[in-house]
Amino acid sequence: MNQIEINIEGKPKAQQRHRHTKKGFVYDPSKKDKEDLLMLMRSEAPKEPFNGAISLYIRFSMPYVKKHYRTGKFSKELKPNPPIAYKIKPDIDNMLKFLMDAGNKVFWNDDSQIYRVQMEKIYAVKPGTKITIVEDDWED
Repeated sequence: MNQIEINIEGKPKAQQRHRHTKKGFVYDPSKKDKEDLLMLMRSEAPKEPFNGAISLYIRFSMPYVKKHYRTGKFSKELKPNPPIAYKIKPDIDNMLKFLMDAGNKVFWNDDSQIYRVQMEKIYAVKPGTKITIVEDDWED
């Protein structure tokens, strides 16, 4: 069983809908963001993409907003009992799709290899994404 753990700092991004030009061409507006993400993850990439069945465990940590912080001289401190679950946009499935597409041909040959995903979208003081990729050594 092979396993890779990746920590990416910064606010997680979501896959944007594909756009159409006036001439009818289709393009991916998230292409540049995916390239930037791969640059951050490249040092953790295996020499060859995984070929087996893959499990992903992902934590999307979103930044607290201003209303969750105290005011005045304590403005850098969170209020007591701030929320944990991040229940607003971006949608968690679009964030997953962004990661799965970005990892194609680098971490796995195709995102169809991913058979299990466990993820959460929470508030955190430091925004980021924690990804654990596990290649299971099951026989086909």
